[in-house]
Parts: sequence; C-alpha cells; structure tokens
Amino acid sequence: MGAETVPELGLLGRVDLPGVAESVSSARRYVRSVLENSGQKDTYDAELLVSELVSNAVRHSESGRVGGQVTVAVASHGDAIRIAVIDEGSATCAPRVPAEPDEDAEGGRGLWLVREVALSWGWHECASGRRRVVWFQLARR
Repeated sequence: MGAETVPELGLLGRVDLPGVAESVSSARRYVRSVLENSGQKDTYDAELLVSELVSNAVRHSESGRVGGQVTVAVASHGDAIRIAVIDEGSATCAPRVPAEPDEDAEGGRGLWLVREVALSWGWHECASGRRRVVWFQLARR
C-alpha cells in the first residue's frame, strides 16, 4: 500500500491586527488582496468567513482586551485555500456551532455559516494554551 500524499501548505500571507472591531474590515481587505494576488478570482466566501472569525476572536477571546491581537494567515493547500485566524484564546469560551441559528438573534451565526460554506473547518488550542487557531478551507476558483 502506498503512502497517501498530503498537500503542503504554502503560506501566501500573514498579518497581525489589533483585537478591535475595526480589524474585521482590515482582515477582509487583506484576504481579498492576498487571494487576488495569488490568482484567486472569487474572494467573496473567503472575505465573508474571515469576517465572521475575526469578529468572533475580538468578541469572545482575550484578543478583544486592551492591547490584544488577532493574526490572519492565508495559505495555499493543494486545490484549496486555507485561512486561519489565530487569537489569544479564552478560558471561558470555546468555538461551538449551534444546531440551528436563531433567526431573530443579532449574532450567533458565524460558525454555523463557516460550517455551511467552507469545504472543511476546525479549531485547536496551541500547545501553550494561550492561543487558539480557527481555520477553514475553500476551493480555489
């Protein structure tokens, strides 16, 4: 039996942003620019999903405290694009997808939307326990 080939991640770009709500639009512009420069024609889904994840990081992690930071990394992964949002973690809050989003609520649909739109997604705590990575993959277009 032959070994399965796993595509390598090729980092296309990475940016550190302050952990403030205004960074959501900065992250969206950054992702659009990196993807367009790499030949990606359709950036809408990537912009939408990174907006949700950066918003969650600012709202639900230590990144939203004074002086906090969020990192956005964009990578090529075979026939896909992988985008990761790295925040400063939270001792009281972990990413979870609601079974069904509340249509009347102003929030709570972010990870549901990521799950519905992305090819795949996931999250993990870094070994130090002080950072969290939430990522998603989309097909190259």
